[in-house]
Amino acid sequence: MADARTPGFLVEVDDATLRRERAKARELRASPWWKRKRASGVCHWCGREVGAAALTMDHVVPLVRGGRSTKGNVVPACKPCNDEKKYRLPSEWTPSGR
Repeated sequence: MADARTPGFLVEVDDATLRRERAKARELRASPWWKRKRASGVCHWCGREVGAAALTMDHVVPLVRGGRSTKGNVVPACKPCNDEKKYRLPSEWTPSGR
């Protein structure tokens, strides 16, 4: 997954940890906390209003970089921003919509 611009940035994350964190993310998506978080319908990254149903859960520090599925590490993001950000940290990426 690493490319020429970001060599060696991945943290060793085993499959069991990834499965556990993805399960935690599914639980968070079903929680009232997450429903309130995305209710504004605004993407955390580009600031566009896309509607609550169009928002996805994005990990600020991606799971493959050692991030966790916690309230402090997930934000509502539109699909284009989530797809464009991929495995990058916020300091490594600027949304094209801004």
